[in-house]
Amino acid sequence: MPIFSSLMFRAVRWAARRGLREEEGLSSDAKKLEARRTGVRGETYAYWYLRRNGYVFVARNYTPRGIKGELDLVGFDGDTLAFVEVRTRTVREESPALPELSVTREKQRIVIRTAQRFLAERRTPESPCRFDVVAIDNKPGQPPEVRLHKGAFSPQI
Repeated sequence: MPIFSSLMFRAVRWAARRGLREEEGLSSDAKKLEARRTGVRGETYAYWYLRRNGYVFVARNYTPRGIKGELDLVGFDGDTLAFVEVRTRTVREESPALPELSVTREKQRIVIRTAQRFLAERRTPESPCRFDVVAIDNKPGQPPEVRLHKGAFSPQI
């Protein structure tokens, strides 16, 4: 485990010790902005979590021209190129939900199509590819809980 990645993840984990979300009781515009911020914080947390676990990233927030879609993280896990979708949800008692369940078939199709465009543009050498999902449960006042699903779905949908 690289020392720098381990130290950075410790710093990010310490910063998120009380959760990734800031405030409650906001207007609808402020809620959208705060949801976006929570998502960005979740992606940053996932980035350092995966770096600590040996991933080497080649792209973050890849968005191709001309098609709908974005790849949150693209990196190598050993010899395998992993396309990582990060899902962060704020967990409340009244609405417990697993963030990984929000990766619907339609979202999978979009991620697969975007990954194909990434591979075509980058002309990457032949290496095995995989689609991972990182699910982050954000409980206000507590550190986030992370679940990594390697090979969460395949391009044969």
